[in-house]
Amino acid sequence: MRSLVWPLKKIPPTLSTNFRWLVISLVSFLLLWGTVSLLLNEPTLLPTPWEVFIGFFNLIKDGQLLTDIQASLQRVFIGFFIATCLAVPLGIILAYFYIPRQILLPIITILRPIPPIAWIPLAILWFGIGDSSSYFITALAAFFPIFINSFAGGKAVEHQHINAAKCLGARRFSLVTTIFLPSAMPQVWAGLRIGLGQSWMAVVTSELIAAQSGLGYMIQANRLNLETSYVLVGMVVIGILGALMNAALGYIEQYVIPWKPQYLHG
Repeated sequence: MRSLVWPLKKIPPTLSTNFRWLVISLVSFLLLWGTVSLLLNEPTLLPTPWEVFIGFFNLIKDGQLLTDIQASLQRVFIGFFIATCLAVPLGIILAYFYIPRQILLPIITILRPIPPIAWIPLAILWFGIGDSSSYFITALAAFFPIFINSFAGGKAVEHQHINAAKCLGARRFSLVTTIFLPSAMPQVWAGLRIGLGQSWMAVVTSELIAAQSGLGYMIQANRLNLETSYVLVGMVVIGILGALMNAALGYIEQYVIPWKPQYLHG
């Protein structure tokens, strides 16, 4: 008996508590879902969790689900990479240089409130239906939260740090790379997490309209065929993958920004 109990003592109390509440939350949600679906007794409107579970394995068996997951992830990661390469340097540069900030910031301020879905007609006209338009939409969705956080992080740099670096002979490029960027990284990383989430939501939206593959396209095709269980499979997979990507960035953060205080939540 002792050999079975002893390994459990190695689990941190906070992790164990969080896992317990996660199980309780999921079980409660599944029970509520199952009860409502049984009361409705209409699988086309709301299938039971078991029917969705069977649908998941059917899609896995024929390979279609994995193909659509791969297509969606590829579009998100490429668009997110493009947005990161553009938004982080631009945010830091505009935070430091006055003239570029005065020229570009009003344009970005006007473009930022336009939702990514409003750009889909133009994306189709410019790039056609396929991966290129999805790359554009996902990059656009991720760009603005990453830029805003990068710019805010650059503006929050302490002036005494800048003055101290200047006294030590640092030039402008060194100031940006060794002072602005490390100081702004906590907010930049927060922008990356938000941007990845926005990009993930945008790719599903774009695939509903401007793609021939991906999770969004799968949901749309099965909706037209009244295969509601497959629609819910797509929705559940989208939620799980989005949560996993956010958790992965949160895990990587402690290694990329070791100087940021890490707060434990009970």
